[in-house]
Amino acid sequence: MIIGGILIAATDEGVQDALGYFFARPADLFVALWDAIAGGYAALFRGAIFNYDSPTFIRAIKPLSDTLNYATPLIAAGLGVGLAFRVGLFNIGGRGQMLMGAAAAGAVAFTVQAPFIIHLPLTILAGVIGGAIWGGIVGILKARTGAHEVILTIMLNFIALYFVAWLLSTPGLLQRPGGNQPISPATPETAQFPLLFPAPLTTNWGFVVAIAATVFVWWLIERSALGFRMRAVGENPHAARAAGISVGRIIFYAMAFAGGLAGLAGVNQMAGTITSGFASHIDAGIGFDAITVALLGRSRAWGVFAAGLLFGALKAGSFTMQIAEGIPVDIVLVVQSLIVLFIAAPPLVRTVFFMNGKRMKRAQRLFAAKEVQA
Repeated sequence: MIIGGILIAATDEGVQDALGYFFARPADLFVALWDAIAGGYAALFRGAIFNYDSPTFIRAIKPLSDTLNYATPLIAAGLGVGLAFRVGLFNIGGRGQMLMGAAAAGAVAFTVQAPFIIHLPLTILAGVIGGAIWGGIVGILKARTGAHEVILTIMLNFIALYFVAWLLSTPGLLQRPGGNQPISPATPETAQFPLLFPAPLTTNWGFVVAIAATVFVWWLIERSALGFRMRAVGENPHAARAAGISVGRIIFYAMAFAGGLAGLAGVNQMAGTITSGFASHIDAGIGFDAITVALLGRSRAWGVFAAGLLFGALKAGSFTMQIAEGIPVDIVLVVQSLIVLFIAAPPLVRTVFFMNGKRMKRAQRLFAAKEVQA
C-alpha cells in the first residue's frame, strides 16, 4: 500500500507541477503529496467500504455490497486454486474451469423450465459438475501419464475458451435466438441468485453459497479423512505412497474438487453478475486473479476468503479512485502484483543467496558467537 501511494503521487499532475518549483515553495510539494495519496485512498474507501458523502445510509453502504459482489467469484475460484496447492498441484486452469462451468450452467438454465427452488439448484449443480469434469481431466492425465498440470491447464484453458466461443456462435446451442452475435440468452429469473437485500444493494445469494463453499473446503481439508490424505500427498507424495495412499486417486479428487469450485465461480458470473447474457470472456480474468487470492490466503480456506474480500474491495474501490481522483485503475493492478511479489520475496531471497534453513541457522549461531566475543 505504501508503494501504491508512491505510484499515486508519481502519476498525480498536482505533484508533478509542485515538483517543478520545489526549491521556491517546498511546502507545496508536501501538500500536493498528501492531497494525492490521502485523496486516492479515501476514494478507495468510499468506493469499497462506506461512502460517507452519500445522502442516505443505503447509498452509503452500497460500496460494501459491491465489494462482496466482486469478491464472491474470487473466493470460489481461489478456493479451487488453494485446494490444489495443498495437494502440491499448481492449478492455473481456473479460467477454463470457470468457462466450462458457466457453459454447463447455461445449458441447464436455458433449456430447463422449472420453479426457482428446483431451477437454481440444478443450474448450480450443472456448473459445479462442468468445472469438476474439466479439472478432473487434468487429474486423470496427471495421475496416469505424469504430465505436468501447468501445461495441461494452460492447454485446456484455450480449449475451453474456443469451445465456449463456438457454443455461443452456433444457433441451437448457447447462442441467443434471433441474433448472430456470440452471446447467450439472458439468464431466466428462476435460475438467478436473488438479491440478499433490496436494491440498490447488489449482494446476492451467491455470496452465501461462497461462504458455504469455504466451510466445505475447510472441513474437507482440515477435518475429513480424505483431506488428511490430500495434505499427506501435498507434503510428500513418496511418503504418502509408502503409507498406502493412492496418490493418483488423490490427485484426481483434488483437481475435480478444484475444478468444481472454479465452476461455481462461473455459475456466479452467469447467474449473479452477468444475467443479461454472457460471452466467452465471462471469466473476466478471475481465473488468474484466483491464483493471487490463493497465494495471499496461504491456501487456507478462511485465508482465501479474507483475501477474496480484500481483492473485491480493491476492485470495487478502483472505479471510484479513477472517477473521483483521476487515478488510473492500473494502479490497483500494480498493488495486487506487489502483494504477490512480497509473498514470494522471502523464499526468493533465500534462493538467491543460497540460504536454506540449515545455513540460515548456522549464520545466526556465528553472528551470536561474534556478539558474545565482542
